[in-house]
Amino acid sequence: MSDVTTPTEEWTKPLPTPDDVNRDYWQAGTEGRLLIQACPHCGHRQFYPRALCTSCAGEPEWLECTGRGTVHTFTIVRQMGMRAFRNELPYVVAMIELDEGPLIMGNVTDCDPESVRIGLPVEVHFINAADDVGVPMWRPVPAR
Repeated sequence: MSDVTTPTEEWTKPLPTPDDVNRDYWQAGTEGRLLIQACPHCGHRQFYPRALCTSCAGEPEWLECTGRGTVHTFTIVRQMGMRAFRNELPYVVAMIELDEGPLIMGNVTDCDPESVRIGLPVEVHFINAADDVGVPMWRPVPAR
């Protein structure tokens, strides 16, 4: 299980709306667990949550991940017109290649944005944005 924090201030950013397809994903985040989907028929793994496997149209099941991956690509956001994001400038938005295979988008936190590089090992942590929504964030894996 990964770290889960509750924001010290009210969450003012846009929130996802949990539905029948993604509700388990968002709820697991509030518990510090990262889920992706795996197809029991063909073995395909996918993210974001969908009703059907994108490879064989089978019904996917949930797979709990290690919460580790590497930065596949990223950008540093230096200006933002939306008030909810202005206090975080600059910040990193990255595509993370999970150890389990799929790519997932998220913010890289807890480091200088200029230190983020392709191939950087990262681990997940969560922010509880609502009672039923845990948002995954990423931070560099500490050097050993």
